[in-house]
Amino acid sequence: MESGHSEGEGGTALPTATKILIAGGFGVGKTTLVGSVSETAPLRTEEILSEKGIGVDDLAGVESKSTTTVAMDFGRISFGEDLVLYLFGTPGQDRFWFVWDELAHGALGAVVLADTRRLADCFPSVDYFERHHLPFIVAVNCFDEARRYSLDEVKLALSIDPDVPVMLCDARQRESSKDVLITLIEHVRKSRSRAGDPQPAGS
Repeated sequence: MESGHSEGEGGTALPTATKILIAGGFGVGKTTLVGSVSETAPLRTEEILSEKGIGVDDLAGVESKSTTTVAMDFGRISFGEDLVLYLFGTPGQDRFWFVWDELAHGALGAVVLADTRRLADCFPSVDYFERHHLPFIVAVNCFDEARRYSLDEVKLALSIDPDVPVMLCDARQRESSKDVLITLIEHVRKSRSRAGDPQPAGS
């Protein structure tokens, strides 16, 4: 997904129109992040949790959640006149993972949202992006009732590459969500500069 290029650090070009994935486990805040930062009314494919999800969807830690994304969330945000990010929120449950390959096609990078109450839920997202060599960062969504851990503790628990940024965020807050996206773009620029690859990862 491109419509021109902008110059990054060291002359590394980034597409003007850029596809970004927002991934993570069930109930981690993907829909909230896309909604908080999107300049347009976000497209959502949420459905009410039903009896069919009993015994399938683990609600431990998110007992108040009543809806789930079944296809994707979609939003858009511009940074100046040179860069437009198209945000695609992935479904979190195992039974909807068949749409991931389609969503990931042409993506430049990904944000993996993590919840320290259910940290293992983000492992599949981390594994997916590592296998597909798609640059990603981890953003720990700070739920009010969740125990706080240091970023080093989170990185150790996830066993991710030392170069992968890990940061705290509040997906409800627009500025916090923007900081997450900026961190991802800078990480993608550095990753592509090291690799000497002018093409978007995942294309």
